[in-house]
Amino acid sequence: MSSVLCPVITLFIVAVLGRVLFSWIPLAPESPVAVVRVWLVRLTEPVMGPLRRALPALRMGHVALDLSPIVLIIGLQVLRSALC
Repeated sequence: MSSVLCPVITLFIVAVLGRVLFSWIPLAPESPVAVVRVWLVRLTEPVMGPLRRALPALRMGHVALDLSPIVLIIGLQVLRSALC
Protein backbone atom coordinates (compact mmCIF):
# COMPACT_ATOMS: atom_id res chain seq x y z
CA MET A 1 0.00 0.00 0.00
CA SER A 2 2.82 2.42 0.77
CA SER A 3 4.23 1.74 -2.70
CA VAL A 4 1.13 3.47 -4.07
CA LEU A 5 0.64 6.16 -1.41
CA CYS A 6 4.20 7.50 -1.38
CA PRO A 7 4.24 8.60 -5.05
CA VAL A 8 0.69 9.98 -4.72
CA ILE A 9 1.70 12.07 -1.70
CA THR A 10 4.79 13.28 -3.57
CA LEU A 11 2.70 14.27 -6.60
CA PHE A 12 0.23 16.10 -4.35
CA ILE A 13 3.10 18.04 -2.76
CA VAL A 14 4.29 19.01 -6.24
CA ALA A 15 0.72 20.09 -7.12
CA VAL A 16 0.54 22.30 -4.01
CA LEU A 17 3.93 23.85 -4.83
CA GLY A 18 2.80 24.41 -8.42
CA ARG A 19 -0.36 26.10 -7.20
CA VAL A 20 1.66 28.40 -4.94
CA LEU A 21 4.05 29.30 -7.76
CA PHE A 22 1.21 29.97 -10.21
CA SER A 23 -0.52 32.19 -7.65
CA TRP A 24 2.45 34.56 -7.82
CA ILE A 25 2.33 34.87 -11.62
CA PRO A 26 -0.40 36.92 -13.31
CA LEU A 27 -1.88 34.90 -16.17
CA ALA A 28 -4.45 35.81 -18.77
CA PRO A 29 -7.54 33.55 -18.49
CA GLU A 30 -7.16 32.43 -22.12
CA SER A 31 -3.52 31.45 -21.64
CA PRO A 32 -2.73 27.74 -22.06
CA VAL A 33 -0.87 27.85 -18.75
CA ALA A 34 -4.03 29.14 -17.05
CA VAL A 35 -5.60 25.75 -17.73
CA VAL A 36 -2.85 24.10 -15.69
CA ARG A 37 -3.48 26.53 -12.85
CA VAL A 38 -7.22 25.78 -12.93
CA TRP A 39 -6.53 22.04 -12.70
CA LEU A 40 -4.06 22.53 -9.84
CA VAL A 41 -6.64 24.56 -7.94
CA ARG A 42 -9.32 21.91 -8.56
CA LEU A 43 -6.98 19.18 -7.38
CA THR A 44 -5.74 20.89 -4.22
CA GLU A 45 -8.74 22.96 -3.10
CA PRO A 46 -10.62 20.07 -1.38
CA VAL A 47 -7.74 19.85 1.11
CA MET A 48 -6.52 23.45 1.16
CA GLY A 49 -9.96 25.06 1.42
CA PRO A 50 -10.91 23.68 4.85
CA LEU A 51 -7.36 24.18 6.07
CA ARG A 52 -7.42 27.80 4.90
CA ARG A 53 -10.71 28.40 6.73
CA ALA A 54 -9.28 26.86 9.93
CA LEU A 55 -6.01 28.85 9.85
CA PRO A 56 -6.16 32.62 9.92
CA ALA A 57 -3.94 34.43 7.44
CA LEU A 58 -0.80 35.96 8.89
CA ARG A 59 -1.23 39.74 8.60
CA MET A 60 1.90 41.71 7.75
CA GLY A 61 0.82 45.30 7.23
CA HIS A 62 -1.35 45.45 4.11
CA VAL A 63 -0.41 41.91 3.06
CA ALA A 64 -1.82 38.63 4.34
CA LEU A 65 0.19 35.41 4.08
CA ASP A 66 -1.84 32.25 3.55
CA LEU A 67 -0.27 29.59 5.77
CA SER A 68 -2.37 26.67 4.52
CA PRO A 69 0.09 25.50 1.80
CA ILE A 70 2.97 25.53 4.29
CA VAL A 71 1.03 23.58 6.92
CA LEU A 72 -0.27 21.15 4.29
CA ILE A 73 3.19 20.46 2.85
CA ILE A 74 4.66 19.91 6.32
CA GLY A 75 1.79 17.55 7.18
CA LEU A 76 2.21 15.62 3.94
CA GLN A 77 5.96 15.34 4.50
CA VAL A 78 5.36 13.94 7.99
CA LEU A 79 2.80 11.48 6.60
CA ARG A 80 5.13 10.43 3.79
CA SER A 81 8.05 9.89 6.17
CA ALA A 82 5.84 7.76 8.41
CA LEU A 83 4.62 5.62 5.51
CA CYS A 84 7.67 5.31 3.29
